[in-house]
Amino acid sequence: MPSFQIPYGTTQLTFDIPANEQADWIEPSFTPPSPNPLNEVKMALDNPLGKQIPKKKKGAKVAIAVNDKTRPVPNNLLIPPLLEKLESLGYLLEDIHFFIATGTHIPLTQDEISHILPKELARNCACESHDCDDQANLVNLGVSSRNTPIYINKKYFECDIKIVVGNIEPHHFAGFSGGYKTSVVGLGGRTTINRNHAFLMDPLSTIGEFKRNPLRNDIDEIGEKFGTQYALNVVMNTKREIVKAFFGDPMKVLKAGILDSVKVCMTPVKQKYPIVIASVGGHPKDINLYQAQKALTHASLLCQDNGVVILVARCPEGSGSKGFEDFMFSVDTPEKALAQFKLREFVVGPHKAFQFARELIRIKVILVSGLDNELVRKLMLIPAANLQDAISKARNLVSPNPAFAILSHATNTIPQLA
Repeated sequence: MPSFQIPYGTTQLTFDIPANEQADWIEPSFTPPSPNPLNEVKMALDNPLGKQIPKKKKGAKVAIAVNDKTRPVPNNLLIPPLLEKLESLGYLLEDIHFFIATGTHIPLTQDEISHILPKELARNCACESHDCDDQANLVNLGVSSRNTPIYINKKYFECDIKIVVGNIEPHHFAGFSGGYKTSVVGLGGRTTINRNHAFLMDPLSTIGEFKRNPLRNDIDEIGEKFGTQYALNVVMNTKREIVKAFFGDPMKVLKAGILDSVKVCMTPVKQKYPIVIASVGGHPKDINLYQAQKALTHASLLCQDNGVVILVARCPEGSGSKGFEDFMFSVDTPEKALAQFKLREFVVGPHKAFQFARELIRIKVILVSGLDNELVRKLMLIPAANLQDAISKARNLVSPNPAFAILSHATNTIPQLA
């Protein structure tokens, strides 16, 4: 009987599927990493897409926005060469201010920040976690052409040189991460994030869609108004190794990075499946259900109507959103969830209820996690004791002798149906 392994938190889960049953491993062809990732980053910094960072002028301050603990960005390979580049241009550590781009997530503690940035840097450099509800530290820049109110972290906005650091990969409603997104969503006010994320209800706000994606287009317009001049972004393979690095104008970086991201993530698929087993890719992507939901978006693309997705996510920090929980507790069917959501003003948090309900209308979702069974049921998901138990439950929900699709890194996989 063939055995398979799939990421779960910081470990792997092993499971079996009989040899006489179809079990297709859905994963992009492995893309080898850069042979010298540090040099790859340095080369990107030395050969910017667009203009280079100017030499320091008297009193000039630099703002660097980095993602929070929910994003697996290799800052240990990105920040040191970026600081070296800044130092070569005359900028000192005292001129540099780091911002942890938390978006609507809970601001990080100093201890958590030391796990994102090199510890010595976290101690010796100005660094703070963004709070989207801190009105005193938000500046109003008007509205976008799509009528999104534009609020941004005031301290970041007032710096002379504004840089974002992150990765480019498929995103379940922004099309792709990267570029301006770290500053617009990560350092935006809650009003800005809520209004922008309301575009996720548009069918074109979907995985892999960039040019016509209204949510992504709104982010990029706002990013220009923010005045973010530079992005240092990387594309990584399924082992989270750097394949390619890009630096320069955020839009040029994003467009160049998308081409490589598609090569890394695009996977031809011949059919849809009655059962799809999907992991978001382990920690930190499955740190909570809020983040792990992204895997469901990708997995559902491969799931037949009335099929089952087995979502594998450790979720050590629970659901990740009280607003999401409260909304799901107030309804008892996916249909009611969608109807209620459309009657309310769009708010980030409960929007996860919309994203789950949109799939639960069509399929069942069994969750393998560390969450309490009663909580899982209240979220309209089916709890399983372990992955083998989930497979047994899934079999009982579909026709006999089902075919299985296995996505071990769902959010890094763009299924392309023939």
